[in-house]
Parts: sequence; structure tokens; C-alpha cells
Amino acid sequence: MRKISSILAVSVAALLASVATAKPITLAVYGDSPYGTSPTDTAQVLATPAFVSAVNADAAVSLVLHVGDIHSGKTYCTSAYDTTIFNLWAAYTKPLVYTPGDNEWTDCHKKKEGGGVYNAVTGQVDYVVDGLGSPVDYAYGNPVANLDLVRSIFFSNPGHTLGADKKVVSQRYAFDRNFPADAAFVENVYFMQGDVLVVTANVPGGSNNDQDIWYGAPTMTAEQAAEAPARTDATIRWINKAFKVAKSEGAKAVVLAVQADMWDLDGNTAAHLTGYEPIIAAIASNTTAFQKPVLLFNGDSHVYRSDNPLVQGAPCLTESTTVGVPTAACAADDWANHPSYNVPNFHRVVVHGSTTALEYLRLTIDTEKKRAPSDTSFGPFSWTRVNP
Repeated sequence: MRKISSILAVSVAALLASVATAKPITLAVYGDSPYGTSPTDTAQVLATPAFVSAVNADAAVSLVLHVGDIHSGKTYCTSAYDTTIFNLWAAYTKPLVYTPGDNEWTDCHKKKEGGGVYNAVTGQVDYVVDGLGSPVDYAYGNPVANLDLVRSIFFSNPGHTLGADKKVVSQRYAFDRNFPADAAFVENVYFMQGDVLVVTANVPGGSNNDQDIWYGAPTMTAEQAAEAPARTDATIRWINKAFKVAKSEGAKAVVLAVQADMWDLDGNTAAHLTGYEPIIAAIASNTTAFQKPVLLFNGDSHVYRSDNPLVQGAPCLTESTTVGVPTAACAADDWANHPSYNVPNFHRVVVHGSTTALEYLRLTIDTEKKRAPSDTSFGPFSWTRVNP
């Protein structure tokens, strides 16, 4: 009798654990914030404490996800600025997971961000300097040095979130032992949130996965030529590993967060996007094999968008610049910029960013739901734009 009671007790406990796991969870997702129209425009920085307080006050939200770009492409890359954002984010009472964007490292070489521009006459870079002749950017805007700076400030405790502490799995420790250099990518993490695996990967937007030549020079430096392929390969290995974990852990869905809008032409030709193709191919193949819903969040192109660019001919479902304003069809078919995919269990959302007022996406994940793709839902996912 005791044995039967014990079995029943274990069964009930397992059932309760299963029910608890299946409970809907809610995340706040945002990016491209705070922005400024010039190096001295601090309006959004000053508005950030109130924004953080509003997210903290959202009782439904259990975790915050920032998809990169902590300043605009018209703001200088400095240690003081990065530290300011870090200190503002310390006020989060919920775990904050952040993946770096291009503006805080890849694009720091650009003149408008305080880097410089190649001088064809002298064969040197004319750096942006202050009144005393000192460079305004950290390390003269060198992208690799600025990524190291971001890592030192925001990822000084690998395997832990910002804001409230939550343990996550970092590539610093979970790297492929055949590729020990991957341990440098401390910013790449994954973690289970309920029965969903959340993954971040350092994929910067704006610069074709860091293939626009630094400072506008005639040729890449050896440092840049090594950076992009090394990071791309490490990112693909990380994505592959995350999906293996999702399968082994029995995850019912995957959320992937990157900065880059890998389908956005941004005024360029489709050839400008070729640097992203290996990453997109890895996402597509893993999503197909996973056979369950995968939702990608990115920033970079700034305007809210809901679509599936991995299905040829799929519509872009919505686009709107202001919360509460009726939506309209998207202007471009992004699937055409990386053709030949057919992955129906994938969906992508561009979080709205860069403009005031600041907003976040309240993402609810209920793995008991199976919604058709729409402007605000897909499979177990549903979301609402929030302008606090």
C-alpha cells in the first residue's frame, strides 16, 4: 500500500511540475534604445529610468530581452556612455538579457559615430578629435576594441544576467572544445524559460555582418578580415548547439534574438546581405529539423514588422510606426533578399525602436496554444506593443 501511495505521490508531483512548466510566461522585448539624433542628444537616455520603472511595474513580465544598439549611429562610442547605460540597467528588478548591436561596436569606426574616415591623399585615417586633439571614441573607434569594451562592462560575470540575477549558459563556458577561440563570445547565451529555449547571438546589423570596410579604407585590415568569419563561424556553432539543447531538453519552442535585420536592404542591393547568408542557412536548417515553432526577434531596421522571410512569397503582415495606429502592408518582400527557403514553422518580429516614445513588446508564450501567423501571434507566441 505504501509503495502504491509513493507511486501516486510521485505521479502527482510530476503532473504538478508539468502543469507549472506549461504556465504561460511573459517577456519584455525591445532594442535600438536609447537613441539620439546627435552626440549631445540625451533625451532618450534621460527617459530611460522611467522606462525601466514601467517595465519593472509590469507584473506579467518575468524577463527583459534587449536586442542590441544601445545608442544611435550618430552617437560617439565611449566608455563613459556604455557605463551610463549599464548603470541605468542596474535598476531592472527582473533579469535582463542583452545581445550587442552594431552601433556599440561594429560601426564605431564611422565618422558620424566618432571614428574617422580614410584620407586618400595621406593614406591615413583622419580621426574625429575633441578640442584638445584627443580621439572622441574609445580606441579611435576600432570595432574589435569596442566589442571588448562592451564585454568588459556588460558581460563581466559570464553566465549571469544583468538586472536581477539569473543563471544562463554562456558560450564562454559551453563552447565547442574543437574551437577554443569560441570562448571569447561571452555575449552568446541560451537558457530555458519555462519549456521554451531562448537564445542570443552576436549578429550585428548595419554593416553587412561587419563586412563594410572600416573607416572607408581601400582594403580591409587583417584584423577586420579575421573578425567577421571567426564570429560568423562561432555564431553558427552556437546556434547549432542551442537547437541540440532544445531537442534534448524537450523544448516546445525556441526564441532567437539577434540585432541584425538580415533581410533589410537599408538602401543597398541584395548583394550587401551576403554576409548573413551562412547564419540564415543555419537558422533555416535547424528550424526545419526542430519541427516546432521558432520565433526570431531583431532590431536594426527600427520599424515594427511581423513576417516570415523564410517562406517565399509570404506576406509581411503588419507595419506601423506608432502604437495604436492602424497597420498597413509592409513595403518590401524581405524573403526575396535571401531566396529559396521554405520554413513554415518560423516567424520573425522586428521590434520598434529608435524613436520616442520608448516602447517594448510584451511577449506571452503559452505552449498550449497553436495560433496561425498574424500581426500579433504565431503558434505559442502572442505579443502586444506597449508604450508605457
